[in-house]
This record gives sequence, structure tokens and C-alpha cells, in this order.
Amino acid sequence: MAWCPLVSARRLTAAATAGLFALGLPAAPAFAEPAPLQGDSVRADEWHLGTLNVAEAWTYSSGSGVTVAVIDSGVDADHPDLQGQVLPGLDLVDDKGDGDTDLVGHGTTVSGIIAGRNDDTAGVVGIAPKAKILPVRVLDEDNRYNDALIVAQGVRWAVDHGAKVINLSLGGNGSSAALAAALDYAFAKDVVVIACTGNASASSSSGVWYPAREPGVLAVAGMERDGTTLWSGSITGKETVVTAPATQLVGANAGGDYWKVQGTSFAAPMVSATAALIRSRWPDMPAGEVINRIIRTAKDKGAAGRDPLFGFGLVDPVAALTASIPPVFENPLDTSPSPGIARFGSAPAPGQALSAPDGETQELLPAAPESDPGTGAAPLAAAPASSHKAWWATAALFLLSAAAAVLTIRRFAGTT
Repeated sequence: MAWCPLVSARRLTAAATAGLFALGLPAAPAFAEPAPLQGDSVRADEWHLGTLNVAEAWTYSSGSGVTVAVIDSGVDADHPDLQGQVLPGLDLVDDKGDGDTDLVGHGTTVSGIIAGRNDDTAGVVGIAPKAKILPVRVLDEDNRYNDALIVAQGVRWAVDHGAKVINLSLGGNGSSAALAAALDYAFAKDVVVIACTGNASASSSSGVWYPAREPGVLAVAGMERDGTTLWSGSITGKETVVTAPATQLVGANAGGDYWKVQGTSFAAPMVSATAALIRSRWPDMPAGEVINRIIRTAKDKGAAGRDPLFGFGLVDPVAALTASIPPVFENPLDTSPSPGIARFGSAPAPGQALSAPDGETQELLPAAPESDPGTGAAPLAAAPASSHKAWWATAALFLLSAAAAVLTIRRFAGTT
């Protein structure tokens, strides 16, 4: 059914002007006074719950005991669907905050998809409703970050404060040594990291966004509602790992409102929530095995096996919680050099990008991560010392050879 989001005209105008969110509304009535919606209508519009068979997944796990860090625009901790779900967090944009406010709504929507309450019959319910959200604000009021270092700081802080899953519904076309190092820190601390592949309409490149293309990160592309078609606005490529629903979604918005959204930013938290369900059912399961369960139980789409459009296929929470999967001893995705650290030459080959999303909707586009000029050249620091030693060794060898030659000449001269 068609509906308008419960959002003030001022907030709706600002979001539309910024052109950064997927509002899912016709261009003409976008600024009309929104019609009221009942909470149960919102619940009925969460079609992805049926597609992913979330009700059955809850018979095995609800996410209890798992903390999911949402590194984003902050989270409205007072939203009715998130009350009691949000832990004290970190605000890297405003040092007076703790991540529990959201000026743009994006992080609130992501958090609702992950851990919206299920103790009532109204509003948004999350896929892992007993998980807790650890908010880390890195996006300013314009929905941007100017340097990936702020995201790297957020990742490290989240790891040090108990996150077992990190959701990164952001990214850009560049790459970052600082962020790559932070992600490696998360992997070393047994944290599962999920990121969106990006949206074609909000990108200057056809390649999968960074940090989604960082080896070890579970990169999520977007599916249409029919469950068989890749969303036309989803960036995808060889780094794509799985897909999840990305269109005609209903989300919790800052201020207690709801709105329609679309984009890979909202597919990623469905996979993060699935990871939370797995970690709740098996608290001692290593991150590599959690990732392996998600990719080995995904419903294959497109070409058989992993392909550059759908990755391993559509995420399947029930199968991930029930299938018999042989154990692995490392992250199956962390098998190639990091594009964030190995910054000499171009980044990995860009993936395929489909057509831009239809007409009137766009989603969040943070600034492309910028390189950290200090850490990017760090591997070269030892080169001068090594070269210096090699010069002395060569000189010594030359002098030794010259001395031997002189002795040989004298000896030869003495015998003639």
C-alpha cells in the first residue's frame, strides 16, 4: 500500500533537499503534510520479516546477550521502538553527546531493523530484537564524514566497548589505511564486521564502496521485494558477499516517526542482525565461523555459487541458525591483501554497477574515505636503512676484491 512517512514537514524538506536518503515518495507530494500512520500498519509493512522467515528464526535465537555497534549518524534512543535497546555510546562529531541523538534519522532506521523491540504489536520490530545497540556517531548533520579516520576511531572504540558485531552502512569510493588497520583490529578481537556495497545513484564510481571491499568484511548488496532480482540501484561486484532486501522498506525515523526507505544501507543491518542471532545462539563461536555460516547457508541467486551480482545469495537467518556447517578456523573472506593498506597503484578491479535507482529517491552518501598520509607510507620506513647496509656490504666486497687483485699482481710480478 502507498503511504507517507510520519515526519515533520521541516525534517522532510531538509532530507529531500540534501538528497541523501531513500524516502520512497513521489517527487510532487514529497513536501505535502504527512498523513498519520498507525503503528500496526508499520508492522504490516515490514515485508522483509516474512521473506526472511524471521518468526521461525526467533524460535532458535532472538539476539540476547549480543551488542551490535551501529557506526552511523547516531541513534534516537527515545524512539518507542528502541527504548531500552540503546547503550551509552560515543559521539565523534559533538563531544557533548554520547551517540543517542540522530539529526538525520539514518542510524535510527538501521538500528530499528537490527533490534527494534518485539514486546508489542505496533511499530518496527528488529530481526534480533533482544540484541543491544551501541551507537557511534561519525556522520555530521549533513550526513557526511570528511576523513575515514573518524570511522576508524569509531570502529576501535566499539571493539573496546563490547561490540561483537559492527554495522557500517556508509562508505565511499576511496580507501583508507587507518580504517583498514582498525578493521584488522576488529578481526583480531573476534568481531564480525558488515558493510553495505553502496548505491549507484550516490557514487561517482561503479566499484563496491570502501570499507565493504576490505577483505574480511561481509559486503551486502540489495535485493528487490520479489526476492529474485537485484535492486537496480545496488552497486555490486566481485567483492559482494551476500544480498538482503533493500526496497520498499519501512523504518524507524528520529523523533518517533516512521518512513519508507530503500538502499543497501538498510540491507546491511539485516545481515548484522543475522550475525547477532548466530552469536546469541552460540556465544563462543568465532567470528570466522559466524561469517562462514552466513555465506554457506545463503540462498543461491543468479549463477551457481558465488557471483559478482548476488555474492553467495540471499541471506537466510533460519538456515544460518540450523544448518550443519563444518567448522572453519579463520575468516573465509580475509584471503587477499587489503586495498586500504596496499595503496600503491589502483584499488582492486571495480565491480559491476547496475542502473541508477528509479527517479525520486536517494540514500545517504558519506564523503569518500580519504587516505591517511602518515600511515599509508609506513611500510617504506625501513627501506633507507636496508639500502644503506647493502651499500656498505657492496663497498666492502669491492675493497676485498681489489686487495686480492693487488696481491695477485705482486705475486705474479715476483715470479717473472
